[in-house]
Amino acid sequence: MCILEPCGAAIKNAASLPAKEGTIFQVRNYVIKRILLSFVILFCVTFIIYVMMRSLPSSFAENMAMQLSQAPGAKPYQEWLDQLNAAYGLDKGILPGFMTWLSSAVHGQFGDSWKWNVPVVQKFQEVIGLSVVMGGISFVLSMIIAVPLGILAATKQYSRTDYVITAVALVGISLPSFFFATLLKLLFSVKLGWFDLYGLVGRDYAQLSSWGQFCDRANHLVLPIVTLVIVSIGSTMRYTRTNMLEVLNADYIRTARAKGLSEHVVIYKHAFRNTLIPLVTIIGGSLPGLFSGALITETLFSIPGIGYISYQSMVAGDIPFTMFYLSFMAVLTLVSNLLTDIMYAVVDPRVRIS
Repeated sequence: MCILEPCGAAIKNAASLPAKEGTIFQVRNYVIKRILLSFVILFCVTFIIYVMMRSLPSSFAENMAMQLSQAPGAKPYQEWLDQLNAAYGLDKGILPGFMTWLSSAVHGQFGDSWKWNVPVVQKFQEVIGLSVVMGGISFVLSMIIAVPLGILAATKQYSRTDYVITAVALVGISLPSFFFATLLKLLFSVKLGWFDLYGLVGRDYAQLSSWGQFCDRANHLVLPIVTLVIVSIGSTMRYTRTNMLEVLNADYIRTARAKGLSEHVVIYKHAFRNTLIPLVTIIGGSLPGLFSGALITETLFSIPGIGYISYQSMVAGDIPFTMFYLSFMAVLTLVSNLLTDIMYAVVDPRVRIS
């Protein structure tokens, strides 16, 4: 009996734990499980990326060996290729080569970029800030524009306002970014001459003051940011409108209106709060885009962000930088999915982790 009493007391104390503490324990265990699972997924994804990089029909080593072998009195192509493959670890098998890369990546060593001739991490740090600024500004503007317009279209269903907003959303969804960017450049750069066609700074950038240099950079970012905003607001507006209509037709909204609550309170306190739940998916899924850069837009405007630099590296067969960039994207995607699941519980108290 004495042996069983402590166990019974422990069970009783565990059963009497506050519900809040139990929820914290559940969330902590859930997060730990998701993080461990994310490591397994990341291992598989990076291995697939490495296999794809090693399977490319052409590489930096082959191109460089061809150039070196054409010099007067140079060694044959095959000798140069064997030497370069040994220098970059490409002479090993797929699995040993991947494990060598992974052991270095765990310690933050991703090697030197073949195209930019600097460490991969250093090049990444040089260009990531610009892409974050562009992505952050475009994301905030798209949310400020798309969410209110989606709510307005839902509250005025089948009205002229709804038709105009829906038409704008469809245009944003239908227009590819490269086509819309070309139209903007044709109109505002070629016809009106308000902005430069490409680049981050103007020709007289070095002669400008600090404030003038800031304004010059901002001027060159206007068209890329407008492109990103226009092509992204369409889907968000449609998504907000659809979910808002579903919520407005719910029984508890009719009950709130029957109680005499004002339409503003019904829409923005009751209906919009439940519309936030699906919007969390869009917000969480936007995290990789904020840090990965807009590859097409940056390339069209020659903006030296992470998207443009990564594209140039991929075209040049720069395996170290490409491996780092794709692995970085995989990490961002896993983190965004985890944050999205946690935000569900924050936005909707009815969501519980089992």
